[in-house]
Amino acid sequence: MSAPMRVLLWHVHGSWTTAFVQGQHEYLVPVVPGRGPEGRGRAQTWDWPASVRELSPTEVRAALDDGAVDVVLLQRPDDVRLLQEWTGRRPGRDVPAVYVEHNAPTGHAARSRHPLADLDTVADGTVPVVHVTAFNRLMWDCGDARTLVVDHGIPDPGHRWTGERPHVAAAVNEPVRRWRVAGTDVLLRVAQDVPLEVYGMGTDLLAPHLESGSPVAAASAARLHDLPQHELHDALAGARAYLHPYRWTSLGLSLLEAMAIGLPVLALPVTEAPVAVPPEAGVLSADPEVLVAAARRWVDEPEEAAAHGKAAREHALTHYPLGRFLDRWTALLTELVDDAPAGRPSSRH
Repeated sequence: MSAPMRVLLWHVHGSWTTAFVQGQHEYLVPVVPGRGPEGRGRAQTWDWPASVRELSPTEVRAALDDGAVDVVLLQRPDDVRLLQEWTGRRPGRDVPAVYVEHNAPTGHAARSRHPLADLDTVADGTVPVVHVTAFNRLMWDCGDARTLVVDHGIPDPGHRWTGERPHVAAAVNEPVRRWRVAGTDVLLRVAQDVPLEVYGMGTDLLAPHLESGSPVAAASAARLHDLPQHELHDALAGARAYLHPYRWTSLGLSLLEAMAIGLPVLALPVTEAPVAVPPEAGVLSADPEVLVAAARRWVDEPEEAAAHGKAAREHALTHYPLGRFLDRWTALLTELVDDAPAGRPSSRH
């Protein structure tokens, strides 16, 4: 087994970080007053182990000065700036580093130059760019950078599906602001014929759009929730099926978590969804009417929904296991630390 490392990373994506910090290492997360984007610190709505420790910007610099950081995990271009401003260190030159790209490009895929592709230590392969899906790696133009894919891994939430409510559930943050990207129009189409539950930040702004639709959609306006993570899984488990309406996104962990809970899936056949959701786990179609028909059938036939949900759970746990995710990350981080120039302070022993 590799020696434990001290990994500095910003708290950017709660679900992904929750999986990442389940490993054998010590995880140092910056925290700033107000817990803003420059330093959110430990999660407030996820359960993180004691191995995750908060550091102020001053403490981050002291930790690097003392050799108490082995490797830095960057997830935003701003993380590069913050590391340099707070500590004077350059990623890949003064401390081993890796950049994780969580997102699909927001512009035209054929012209999607990665924002760090031309950073010297990225361009020369010293700082690899790790994508969370093969689709993202294909779509981003990373130039001469060393690129890898480390697929998601999810902690098993347990088979919780009961399907007692003849509703379809969806988890979409800011569905109004992110209208077409999030597939909110698809979500509203399904809601016209099937009772819908929507979970996520900013879902209250969706109410007027639901209320102006069919009587079924208007009733769905009362089922808009922004729940903490520890309550979300239990809430989703009571719905008959899960709707993933996104047109253009990376592979959302909420989808994989819903599958692991045992929910059958309705989704658009875009980005990484065809890999994540095989035919036995649900229905993928670019035609919203096909999704509506499947949703109505599952509302009437819970046994069919249960069978698809069972297959969804098996696929999620087989293809996105937490252990493999952690092992791949440990191997990569160990390689970066071991290949660092001799003489750099390190906490490994």
